[in-house]
Amino acid sequence: MNKIKNPILSGFYPDPSICAVGEDFYLVTSTFAYFPGVPIFHSKDLVNWEQIGNVLTRESQLNLEGAGHSQGIFAPTLRYCNGTYYLITTNISHGGNFIVTAEKPEGPWSDPYWLEGAIGIDPSLFFDDDGKAYYIGTRPNPEGVRYNGDWEVWIQELDLNNMCLVGDSYKIWKGALRDVIWPEGPHLYKKDGYYYLMIAEGGTGPDHCITIARSESVYGEYKGCPRNPLITHRHLGKDYPIKHVGHGDLVKTQDNKWFMIMLASRTYDGYCNTGRETFLAKVIWEEGWPVVNPGSGILEMEQEHELLEYEVEPKEACYHFHGKELDNTWVFLRNPSENLYSLTERAGCLRLYLKEQSLKDLDNPSYLGIRQKDYHYCVSTMLEFNPVNENESAGISIVQSNEYHMRYEYTKKNGKKVLQIVECNNSKEILINEVQIDSNKLYLKMVSKGQKLDCYYGTDGSVYKLLQKDFSTINLSTEVAGGFVGCTIGMHASSNGSVSSNYADFHWFEYKNLI
Repeated sequence: MNKIKNPILSGFYPDPSICAVGEDFYLVTSTFAYFPGVPIFHSKDLVNWEQIGNVLTRESQLNLEGAGHSQGIFAPTLRYCNGTYYLITTNISHGGNFIVTAEKPEGPWSDPYWLEGAIGIDPSLFFDDDGKAYYIGTRPNPEGVRYNGDWEVWIQELDLNNMCLVGDSYKIWKGALRDVIWPEGPHLYKKDGYYYLMIAEGGTGPDHCITIARSESVYGEYKGCPRNPLITHRHLGKDYPIKHVGHGDLVKTQDNKWFMIMLASRTYDGYCNTGRETFLAKVIWEEGWPVVNPGSGILEMEQEHELLEYEVEPKEACYHFHGKELDNTWVFLRNPSENLYSLTERAGCLRLYLKEQSLKDLDNPSYLGIRQKDYHYCVSTMLEFNPVNENESAGISIVQSNEYHMRYEYTKKNGKKVLQIVECNNSKEILINEVQIDSNKLYLKMVSKGQKLDCYYGTDGSVYKLLQKDFSTINLSTEVAGGFVGCTIGMHASSNGSVSSNYADFHWFEYKNLI
């Protein structure tokens, strides 16, 4: 047997949704305030995944103006029917729930079809055997919200020709627990004459879980599984290394095997910096109900599975900027402006233009990042930059939000050029360390060992000096900073509120896992 190595998508890849088309599997996740929105992955074995594109790649599809880091795009659902791929999601900052479609999963995807009357979040789609389509979502209790998280799951028929809801809406389930909070992430399936409704409950934190109910009619009555929840880690204690398990989606293979993907978080020393990631579990059916990871009932870092392994060629750890397009793993904060970067102004370099916006602003700063995927890693780059004015800075950074991030940057102070480490903690700037250095060419390196970060620098790439040892990254964790996102790591450049024509050239960027 082959091994499942969890998580199957490391780093900030939450709220996963999956669909099977023949022998191929496609998976999407939430992106919140990052652009492009909703990465889409392909696999043939459910374990090895390759990102084949992003769904929301144009401003006409995705408006993120002013969106907080944990706003923007929530919980997409991916489905396939009769030659068309459908993705439904919520832009909670602008417009609400919408559908986009494509003939190929890698795109191009259509502009949004906005769904009038589709209140709430976490929308899903279900295509029945009789050709009818349904919208399933969550909404606040229509009789009045009695407590925080007093929501319900509802359903309404969807006219695919006109992309609109038709008929009446029906409440179909509240959840398995009494006084349940945040019934969300609903997905509907049909098996052996039953409609199965699977949801998450308990909020996307320590009490998260997955529950299921079934009915002989699409509109209900839905009766919960007597063995709910299907899976949770809330009973394992705060020191168990995998937490927050919930928000899942079921998938069946061509040979009738079942699996579940779901989000969960890995912590280090009790803190999570990588965000909510995508995990995989086996599923069997007993007495008409699914059983997750039979024999253990919990997620494990490694377990057996029966699918034939389909290896995906790994991407290089080092990103070079020789082409005319960025690798599809790079993300911006909110909608990127035209004057943000260039790959052609200087061949072989990523040129970041200094914008007035900084990482502290709910705006689009000059920042390109990738997801932090590990707790033991090394990030390095070669930067050419001449800070002319004292407001100008450029370097590498770790971003949890505009209020919580750290910057390792070259700047100018009191007429002298300095390399500094700055922590932004709850919007307060803290200078960690600095050194005077006058070199327009710098090699920067950060080495993470769990929750401790060492920062090195050099001027020729062969010899590195230590600027700061054991900088704590705990303040960049979800437990401190809050929100739904994990950290991204990347390159930034800013004129910090002033107009500048300056720029910074990055020759390469390397992210390497050290374990």
